[in-house]
Amino acid sequence: MEFQDKVLTCVDCGADFVFTAGEQAFFHERQFKNLPKRCRNCKEKRPARGEGRTSTKHETSAVCAGCGKETTLPFRPVQGRPVYCRECFKQKRGVPAPR
Repeated sequence: MEFQDKVLTCVDCGADFVFTAGEQAFFHERQFKNLPKRCRNCKEKRPARGEGRTSTKHETSAVCAGCGKETTLPFRPVQGRPVYCRECFKQKRGVPAPR
């Protein structure tokens, strides 16, 4: 397939930028459907993850199934599955606990 450079407009700053033939070939190989929306400068300014998204982190209190102490989890546990504190989880995984 033959690609030619295209001039696109950045949605953030309104500047024109070139979507090169090489970039188009890369998009085609990866089967990306959408054209890029931002120029290189605006892409670099955006945080690597999460801009415009709301945080959905959960912190849940639970009792460790291994030692019985209270612990907090960064997720909501699934009913019927055991939950372990950091130390017990590492022991089950075979990772030595820090001293």
